[in-house]
Parts: sequence; C-alpha cells; structure tokens
Amino acid sequence: MKTVHRFYDSYAQARAAVIAIERAGIPSSDVSLIANRHVSAEHDEGPAISETAAGSGIGGVVGGGAGLLAGLGLLAIPGLGPVVAAGWLAATAVGAAAGLATGGLMGALIGAGVDEEHAAIHSEAIRRGGTLVAVRVPDDQVGRIEGLMSIHRPVDPTQRVAAWRAEGWTRFDPDAPPYRPNETEIERMRREWRDEGMGKQV
Repeated sequence: MKTVHRFYDSYAQARAAVIAIERAGIPSSDVSLIANRHVSAEHDEGPAISETAAGSGIGGVVGGGAGLLAGLGLLAIPGLGPVVAAGWLAATAVGAAAGLATGGLMGALIGAGVDEEHAAIHSEAIRRGGTLVAVRVPDDQVGRIEGLMSIHRPVDPTQRVAAWRAEGWTRFDPDAPPYRPNETEIERMRREWRDEGMGKQV
C-alpha cells in the first residue's frame, strides 16, 4: 500500500476528488480529508475545542457506509488546533503526538510513508486555509488515483512553497498560532461549502 496525497485551495475541489476516488472503488476507510476549520461557519463559530478533548469524538470522523464525507466532524489535531476532518489519517493525527517523535499531522503523514518535507508542507497548507486529501491505495492503483486527484487541480507544492518563502516562511512551526484567513477568503470557503450542500450535515 502507498499513501497518495494532494492538497487543494478549496474544500469544493477536495470534496470532488474524494467523490471520484470513492466512485473508483477505493473504500472510504482508506480515504481521509482534513480541512481548515473556517470552511464551515457552524464549526468556526461553535464552541471551542481543546486539544485535551481531541479524541472525544474520534468515532465520528472515521467515515462510514454513507461515504467519507458523511463522517466529517470537528476535532483538534496537535500542532494545528481545530480542523474539519474525516478518515484514518485524522484519527491517527489526533493520537500521533504520544507515539511519534514528530506528532500531530506531520507525525501521522510521516508514519504513513510521506517524506518529512511534504508532511510539513501539507500541515502548513491546512493552517493557511487549504484542504488535504490522503488515500491509501495498492501499489498497482497509484497511477490511477493520482490521475483522478489531479483532475481536480491540486496545488503545486513547489510553487506554493516558493511563494511562502518569498513572504518569509521557513518551516512549519507546530507552536505557531493558526493562520486566520481574511474575511474575503473565509466567505469564499464557506460559500463553496454551502454550495455543495454540506453545511448542515457536519
């Protein structure tokens, strides 16, 4: 098995990728989505969630018979804080800090075979408002799933990191405060969420 991973600027793109992956026959138990909490007004404006309570709702974010997206929920990942997530990677990231030298999402990704550089990039992308999709696939299906994910225009990490470095970014810092998108960015994310009809389901 190999972990295929891409991040998207919008939740809508990531959601479309997840649907395509599941329709291609990949079980929802092998798919994960982790999004910046601002994609959902209900979660962003709801009660605060602490990292000490991170695992309390984990049963609700591992996906189910209705598909991965039906299991989306709010949880806190060490180093990122509250996110909207579902799937095996989110469940691993919640508990990763206790078992890996690098905890949180970075630790979960590294444990799944993702190199440290990409794990850091994905963590920073979510902090900045993006959405990560990660899929466990048999080796002989990697090319097919990568193709499906590419259709929905994932971010080129090399170009994005270059832009971040031009702004002074050097590395993912799990102790840094979460980046808050500006109001225009937040409204765009929430509009896409509402347009997909998901706002009342998570």
